[in-house]
Amino acid sequence: MLKMPETNEYPPYYMGYVNNVPDGELLQILEDQQKETKKLLKDLSEEAAEYKYAPGKWTIKEVLGHITDTERIMCYRLLSIARGEKGMLPGYHDDEYVKRGQFNRFSLSDLLHHQALVRQHTILLLSSMDEESLLQRGNANGSEVTARAIAYIIAGHENHHRKLIKERYLSSDH
Repeated sequence: MLKMPETNEYPPYYMGYVNNVPDGELLQILEDQQKETKKLLKDLSEEAAEYKYAPGKWTIKEVLGHITDTERIMCYRLLSIARGEKGMLPGYHDDEYVKRGQFNRFSLSDLLHHQALVRQHTILLLSSMDEESLLQRGNANGSEVTARAIAYIIAGHENHHRKLIKERYLSSDH
């Protein structure tokens, strides 16, 4: 069972994501999350999936693309650090990734499928790692982090964005 990382395993700016993961078995949490996200979004119309709650904000499709891209990047970091990579792994600019991802040209169904495949990869990767690998430390975006912390950041990041989707996109206020 993956245990919650200690606060010295990740930079302070990730604390909100890590603390956003409920108690329980992380692999099961990751499986459940993907189902919950699909259930939340699968019945939206394409028009609703392209809604922005304010100028300059992302659409739901763009948020989903961002969640998926971030998980891809974090999974690469997790793999690299778990395997002993000592070089600094680069950061990324999420706004630029979303812009270049052109997620609104995809159907919501396709984006949910991409997200499910990436999540399946994450779960398979994590389930293949032992505790020693997960406790490896590396450098991502100029900060020290463990592979285990990255796994929790992935889960917390999705929870964060799903909450924003519920509050800012799907509330009855618009």
